[in-house]
Amino acid sequence: MTVEFAGRCGEQDFERLRPSRAGALENTVNIMKDITMAKSTIRKPVGSQQTFSLAAPEASAVQLVGDFTSWSEQPISMAKDLAGIWRVTVVLAPGRHSYRFIADGVWCDDPECPAWELNPYGSQNSVRLVV
Repeated sequence: MTVEFAGRCGEQDFERLRPSRAGALENTVNIMKDITMAKSTIRKPVGSQQTFSLAAPEASAVQLVGDFTSWSEQPISMAKDLAGIWRVTVVLAPGRHSYRFIADGVWCDDPECPAWELNPYGSQNSVRLVV
C-alpha cells in the first residue's frame, strides 16, 4: 500500500539531506584532531606535592604565602585538624621556594623548617628545596 502526501519527496531529495560517508569520515577526523589538541594543551603539574603545617591551635585562620603565591596576592588557606595543626598540600616546581605563614593576620615563621633566609622586611623567610 502506498501513502500519498500533499508534498512529495523524491529519492534524490533524501540523498541530498543524508551526509556523505566521506563527509562523515572527515568530521570524525576533525573531531579527533580537536580532542588530541585539547589533550596536548592540558598541562600536568610539574613538580611534587609538598605539605606545609603549622601548630596554631588558637588561630582562627592560617594561610600559606610565598614566592609561589606571589606572596600575599594569592594566599593559600590551610585547614585545621582536631589537634590544632593547620595543613595544606600544594604542588611546587623543582627549585628553591621562600615562604611564610599568616595566622590571624600576623606573619609567622615555620618553626619546623631548618632553612631560613633574611628578607628585606627585617625578618626571615623559611626555605623549602624541591627536587
